[in-house]
Amino acid sequence: MANTLYDAARQRFLEAQINWMTDTVKVILVSTSAYTAKVGVHQYLSDVASSARIAGPVTLTSKATTGGAADAADCTFVSVSGNSIGAIIIYVDTGVESTSPLIAYIDTATGLPITPNGGDIIVTWDNGTNKIFKV
Repeated sequence: MANTLYDAARQRFLEAQINWMTDTVKVILVSTSAYTAKVGVHQYLSDVASSARIAGPVTLTSKATTGGAADAADCTFVSVSGNSIGAIIIYVDTGVESTSPLIAYIDTATGLPITPNGGDIIVTWDNGTNKIFKV
């Protein structure tokens, strides 16, 4: 699968239910052997089995928007171990998994897949025109 936004996230952006700048947006690293993204069906963090979550969550900081693209500071996942990581999932944290909307699924990026070795994993977001993703 290519990098994409979840369908429900697109709808939420259009209906002003997700605010990139003010919502608490978090990132997790997942095993693609344990999670298959169904972007037309999956809506909430609870749709991602806890067994598929390898690292995180990490809260995005210094969020910005430029030219319709979402951006944030690079993020660090500390002392990561476990299964191979094949994707990054971005979501809004409401404090309850069953109401925390999934935003983006990224599985095509430099360094993916990666096998954790107990060290830190730094996610460096693109500095080009699309940044993290473009809405």
